[in-house]
Formats: sequence, structure tokens, C-alpha cells
Amino acid sequence: MRVIPEELVDICKKRMEPYPCEGFVYGRGPEQPTIMIVGEAPGETEIHNGMPFSGRAGKVLDEFFQYLGVSREDIYFTSTVRSRPYKIVPKKVGDHEIVEKKYNRAPNRKEQLAHAPILDYELQHIKPKQLVTLGNIGLQRLLGNKYTISQMHGRLIHAKVRRLKDLDSNEWIMSDDSYSIFPTFHPASIFYNRSLEKEIYKDLDKLKEILGEIY
Repeated sequence: MRVIPEELVDICKKRMEPYPCEGFVYGRGPEQPTIMIVGEAPGETEIHNGMPFSGRAGKVLDEFFQYLGVSREDIYFTSTVRSRPYKIVPKKVGDHEIVEKKYNRAPNRKEQLAHAPILDYELQHIKPKQLVTLGNIGLQRLLGNKYTISQMHGRLIHAKVRRLKDLDSNEWIMSDDSYSIFPTFHPASIFYNRSLEKEIYKDLDKLKEILGEIY
């Protein structure tokens, strides 16, 4: 597992302070993985145990890996934002008591920019054979907002990716290197739309063919 320089972690945590996010989860995996997963952000389970994709969606993702015949030990896990973005929603408990509960939400543009240097670092120092993005957030972090998962899922893309111009900038520029990118739906999407599961497995069949050509 490659350790991100702590000074870079500290910079990103500082950049994140103005936003309603909590915890911090490091990327995890080998230095030369078969696949680098680029997700959205950790959830409640992940910020407590420090393990990427260890919650409910992670269990679905494990089923996808099993289908692909790829071990977690061959995958590097990262995400667009490394802290948990949350929203506070009042919830009724019992007959009268109202409590405030935190719920996961998608990271906004400013939060993505705040943590961008970490993913930039990982892409520069870790050499995955294949990038796999999950959902719109991971895809758009790399390629821009004109790309949507509904249009691009299951397609192999060879392209340069977005990175920050420098640590003090909020300006995106394109990387010098090109990457092989395969977008598919986030595993949590099937909790809300079960029909997507069929589409995801079609994508996985295509990814299996791609991985077969890599080996």
C-alpha cells in the first residue's frame, strides 16, 4: 500500500475544513494494481474503520470482483473525496423526540477541488493497468462534467484526465499522460434502481474482455 505524503494529507484536510464533511480514508492497494477503482467518497462505515468500500456498497462491489475473477489484493481503491460529505436531516424518534441524523450525500464541486491533489498524486505515482470509475462523480472528476455515466458506462475511454494546475489553484488542466478508463455505475445505484444491475453485469462482461487482453 502506497502512503500518501502526510504533508499532502494535511493540506487537503485544511482545504476541506469549511465544508460539512467528516473523517479521512486513505487509498489502499498495491503500487502496480490491475485495477484502480475511483469512487465518490467514503460513507459512515468507511470513516469508522478506515477501509475503502467496506460498507453496504462495498459488499456489492465484492460480488462484481468475484464475477470478474479479480482479487481485492489486485485493486487499488481511491475516491474523488476522501472525507464523508454529509447532510443533517431531522428524524422523528418515538412519539415526540426529534433527533438530527447525518446522511451521506454526493461531494460538491468545491469539496472535489479541495481533495483533488490526493487523487492527482495517486494517478502520478501508482500505475494501474485499468482505471474503473464508479458513478458520475468519479467519471466527471477525471474527464469533466460533459460526461455522464448513463451515456458512457461500459465504454473503454483512452484520454488525458483532469488535474489541478497547482496546489494553490482551483483551475483544472489536463494531465500529460493518457489513461485507460472504464466507467460503470456505482454499486449503490442498484439499491435505488434494481434494473441497473443487469446493465452493470453487461459492463462487467466488457471489462472482463478488456482485462483478458491486458494479461
